[in-house]
Amino acid sequence: MSSRSRTGVRDGGRLDILIVTQMYPGPGAPDLGVFVQGQETALRALGHRVHVIGVTRRGGGLAKHLAFAVRVVLGIWRRRPDVVYAHFLAPAGVLAAVACRFVPRTALVVVAHGRDVRNIGERRGVARGMRALAARADRVIAVSRFLADDLEARVPELAGRVTVLDAGVDVEARFTPGLRADARVKLGGFDALPEGPAFLFVGTLDERKNVLRLAEAFERLGTGSLTIVGDGPLRARLEDRAGIRLVGRVEHAQVVTWMRACDVLCLPSLVEPFGQVLIEAMGCERSVVATSVGGPPEFVSAQAGVLVDPTSVDDIERGLRAAGAMPVPNLVARSVALEHDVRRQVARVEEQVRSAVRTRADL
Repeated sequence: MSSRSRTGVRDGGRLDILIVTQMYPGPGAPDLGVFVQGQETALRALGHRVHVIGVTRRGGGLAKHLAFAVRVVLGIWRRRPDVVYAHFLAPAGVLAAVACRFVPRTALVVVAHGRDVRNIGERRGVARGMRALAARADRVIAVSRFLADDLEARVPELAGRVTVLDAGVDVEARFTPGLRADARVKLGGFDALPEGPAFLFVGTLDERKNVLRLAEAFERLGTGSLTIVGDGPLRARLEDRAGIRLVGRVEHAQVVTWMRACDVLCLPSLVEPFGQVLIEAMGCERSVVATSVGGPPEFVSAQAGVLVDPTSVDDIERGLRAAGAMPVPNLVARSVALEHDVRRQVARVEEQVRSAVRTRADL
């Protein structure tokens, strides 16, 4: 082991950390994997050397993934960091596991975020890759207990080895309280909306996010407005509905203003492994309507929001009515969100990383 690594392991000094991820913000996709960038920033703030090998654009197909694979393997081999911190099981985690087989002193910590777990058993070759990952990873993290249980069921080799730790959100400096009136003036258009609770959805307009049932449930209320921020294949089916405003995709830096302008953030997904957007809205002191399937029940308390059955329009309607009656601002929601601040979560990540490095040093 190099003197650099010995220092980091033995006296708690700074570590050389290589982040490997297939989602990372780039010029054409500034919102791609912003949670990974947030963790990178927090790790640097703790004094660690951090280098990133990431995919910074959407699309690209096979050529993009092959180029990523080459960069990961060569990067790990040449840099030989104290630890590789891989986000997503495949391809990032599997590629890192394969490369780390030839760098035995480098520790490997892999994070599962959601779709990467569902791909196990659904996509050819992923299950085989999971066996390679399980054999080499020193620590495996899942962003919720729900996801950890699913991962351990799909990969029995990981049973009892998965730590639950979400990626965190910058609720101390970024997703913070703000005056609703100021946000509405800044964004414009709210004067033209019907009176009543201002509901907000932020995300992809697809089947999993359940936007059509949300729209139907909202229409039953007969009051208030629903603003939809995002884009996707179901957009055309949401157009020209009374009280519903389609904004389209916005820069991630603007999302906080939309959250401050609303009364309630809605995320009734069919399944949600964690739900970063919920924490973001709660950090802005907004109540939430969240799916009962997945990670949200682990942090959405009765005072912070309402959990709903995503398959029932009736129950989503119930959730909208209940959340619409909650206080604005919601101080309880923010207190919950503070428990998931990225700095607090990365301090826990650092513990996992150091533990993994010590394990490797003792081999």
